[in-house]
Amino acid sequence: MFDGMYDIASQLALKWARHGKNTPITVTEDFTRLTLDTIALCAMDFRFNSYYKDNLHPFVTAMSNFLMETGSRARRLPLPSPCYRGKDQKFFSDIGVLRKTANEVLQARKAEGHTGERKDLLSAMLDGTDHKTGQKMSDQSILDNLITFLIAGHETTSGLLSFAFYFLMAHPEAYRKTRQEVDNVCGKERIKFEHLSKLPYVAAVLRETLRLKPTIPVFNIAARKDEVIGKKYSVPAGELVIALLAQSHLDPKVYGEDFRDFKPERMLEENFNRLNGEFPNCWKPFGNGARACIGRPFAWQEALLVTAMLLQNFDFVLDDLAYSLEIKQTLTVKPKDLHMRAILRDELTAVQLEHRLAGTMTAQSARSAVTTDGNLPATGAKTDAKPLSIYYGSNSGTCQSMAARLAADAYSRGFRANKVDCIDNATAKLPTDNPVVFITASYEGQPPDNATRFVDWLLSTEEEKDLKDVSYAVFGCGHHDWASTLHRIPKLVDASIEKHGGCRIASLGLSDVALGNMFSDFETWEDDVFWPAMAKRYDVTPSEGPPLSVTVSSPRTSILHQDLVEACVADSSILTAKEAAIEKRSIEIQLPSDITYKTGDYLNILPINPKDNVQRVMRHFHLSWDSYLTISANALTTLPENTSLPAVEILGTYVELVQPATKRNILTLADVAQDNTTKSRLQHYTTDDGYTEVVAKRLSVLDLLESHPSITLPLSSFLRMLPPMRVRQYSISCSPLWDPHRVVLTYSVQDKPGKTDNEVRHVGVATSYLSSLRKGDMLHVSVRLSHAAFHPPADGENTPVMMIAAGTGIAPFRGFVQERAEMRSSGRKIAPAMLFFGCREPSKDDLYREELDGWESDGVVSVWRAYSRKVEESEGCKYVQDRLWRERDHVMNLWDQGAMLYICGSRAVGEAAKDMFIDICLDATKKKGKKTSAQEVREWFEGLKNIRYAVDVFD
Repeated sequence: MFDGMYDIASQLALKWARHGKNTPITVTEDFTRLTLDTIALCAMDFRFNSYYKDNLHPFVTAMSNFLMETGSRARRLPLPSPCYRGKDQKFFSDIGVLRKTANEVLQARKAEGHTGERKDLLSAMLDGTDHKTGQKMSDQSILDNLITFLIAGHETTSGLLSFAFYFLMAHPEAYRKTRQEVDNVCGKERIKFEHLSKLPYVAAVLRETLRLKPTIPVFNIAARKDEVIGKKYSVPAGELVIALLAQSHLDPKVYGEDFRDFKPERMLEENFNRLNGEFPNCWKPFGNGARACIGRPFAWQEALLVTAMLLQNFDFVLDDLAYSLEIKQTLTVKPKDLHMRAILRDELTAVQLEHRLAGTMTAQSARSAVTTDGNLPATGAKTDAKPLSIYYGSNSGTCQSMAARLAADAYSRGFRANKVDCIDNATAKLPTDNPVVFITASYEGQPPDNATRFVDWLLSTEEEKDLKDVSYAVFGCGHHDWASTLHRIPKLVDASIEKHGGCRIASLGLSDVALGNMFSDFETWEDDVFWPAMAKRYDVTPSEGPPLSVTVSSPRTSILHQDLVEACVADSSILTAKEAAIEKRSIEIQLPSDITYKTGDYLNILPINPKDNVQRVMRHFHLSWDSYLTISANALTTLPENTSLPAVEILGTYVELVQPATKRNILTLADVAQDNTTKSRLQHYTTDDGYTEVVAKRLSVLDLLESHPSITLPLSSFLRMLPPMRVRQYSISCSPLWDPHRVVLTYSVQDKPGKTDNEVRHVGVATSYLSSLRKGDMLHVSVRLSHAAFHPPADGENTPVMMIAAGTGIAPFRGFVQERAEMRSSGRKIAPAMLFFGCREPSKDDLYREELDGWESDGVVSVWRAYSRKVEESEGCKYVQDRLWRERDHVMNLWDQGAMLYICGSRAVGEAAKDMFIDICLDATKKKGKKTSAQEVREWFEGLKNIRYAVDVFD
């Protein structure tokens, strides 16, 4: 049966891997699919294939309804049967579904013939005979037993797994110990049957889960003879007694004063046996006596295997960090509305995970994945170089890019980056034999998704000298919009490791990403602080030769290096008039059926560089259009290595061509410039005043090469300077109530005169790519969750909404309004909503006007506009904040009714709208005769952020 269990568990793991780390998982549903498919395959060799269908099998829904109604029937009032006709019809209809499903299984087996060749439960029932009567089981009896096994064989195990993963995510130290045991026992190889008996802590987690949340919390027992319980309660023979496991499992005499706490250690083998010896009936989640669960060994093996497989390959986080456990009850109990996200470990892709699960993980397929010890040796790297471990915490990819850059730079400094991994994979196992670098962001004072467990572990570490042999350095990023928590996480990591005995190699480096200089800040810290400190501490010899070399060839082969979800363009349209100053477009994208989103979420797009920019590079380096490049690297690189690819593919899809040059880039160009005038001008660009000009004009390395022809730069050096291609993020402009698998994006096409002397236009990488796509084109996308506060109110029927936007900032609010329209069309009541929208002219860029007019006439929303170039048509209101002030009485009326306020647009729009709303609140307060100040109102309003108002700004 192990192979069947492994088969279905692998399907679950691959589904989660392909959904991606930003997709919320409905935990109980997926574990129900798992356990139903497992019992059907292992006991009956029948496949429900639940993971290949959008909805749960009808058997599951019918079973749930049947079990709930069975309980209700016992509590019915003594009314005439016609009063329950509808419920009775549904009850017997559900029984029909159960019997139909069981009969499909039975008839499929009979149709095969040769049932004796199968050694499973169904064959035993078909071919077995009673040793006393010699009779076989009737089909009716087999159907009854099949239904019993299908229900009992999956419902309780799915609840156990759901509760277990909740408890692990809620208790970081238990999670760490569980994962560590799985790593120690199973490594990164295919899990085998013999591994399961070597996982005592995993078993303890499951036992403790069943103690606190037994999935069947009650059962009945009867006294065989007259009894007196506890010298107090008389129970006559045959009297039924309900055993309440939810209470008996919480006996402080058995489990101590911390009996309510999740503490797997109390359930380790030795102590578990002792407790059951001293208190024989203290743990009864599998029932009692002759009627105890016959499938206990099967369920236990399945739970051990699934827990080990998932923790071996994923990190898990709650989708809602504020989630509080609630219970849903049918026949059994399960967590209600529990959602989590699964993040692949070891930098695995879904394809590589498939190979690992199948036991076919080759060196080539594992190329970008971490090996068992996490090492990442670079091709051709010096074997005698000092090893260096690099860990990153990153949601958007910026810190991960910095980690990759540091690993590449290590080669020329005499070091070898043997490990580049997410910070969570360093939890409780920091290297002590080589220096460690942490590069992490801070998101509103919280760690990135892949650093959460590490931070929890640091905060829970008690011994002061636990990390005394760790030598480390930290670089951090943050955004000044969250001033009070700007660099909280990097500072916390830096201080905590020192507190616990670690030795700091270099002082903490920090960057404010809002200023746009994060990569230059990182390079400055590298060159001026980190590498000098490393050279002083370690006796190393810098490596000779270039870290990257490139040869050019022209073979006709290519390979793809992307492992992203493919989506299809369903439609695209221009939203503005031809005379509009800025063209704005929408694009409709069909997602795969297993990808979902929420109103207010983002869609990440992996773009391709504009052809004109690629042609500029080809022209500068004198490459023919059909040239191929073969890249060999002596250091870790994000470029495709040791394979021949078209130059246009590498330049078009792997690197950012028009990012502003960093100071280090410019110094490199100055070193190879052939004349002093060029050297002097480039060196000026590295000063503070000069670099301000670089950022303002967005001067890229390519711009500088074209404007300074005396620079002779090898193609390999040019490629080393470029950051890897990154995804672009767009607000989704629709609601899943309209179509759960189709999204609309709204964007401005960036195409304007450049600020350089070479007359090259500044063309947006992603917007030019999107505008080039037509119906039927494929693109790579992923859904990314927006901030938890930037979604429509959960109680849309009673919570009013105010939305403020300008230009394409209307994008998420089209989805908000569309969701309200869908709710209204289905007969639901909706609370009032106001949309304040600013644009230039009503005839040129009044986005989605016809659609919004229709929704407004249907009572879905009221729209208030401001036209900056036609103020006479917007009652004198030039900007959206002006319209907000003009309608301040309506605004305050809705605010006093408990409205949620949302703002989306550029940073300038966001600040102006927020300031105006504060002025409106101040004005309303003074009209009521209350004394207050602008500062007091501002502080009060800021305290409501992400509670009563949410902001999504972009530049």
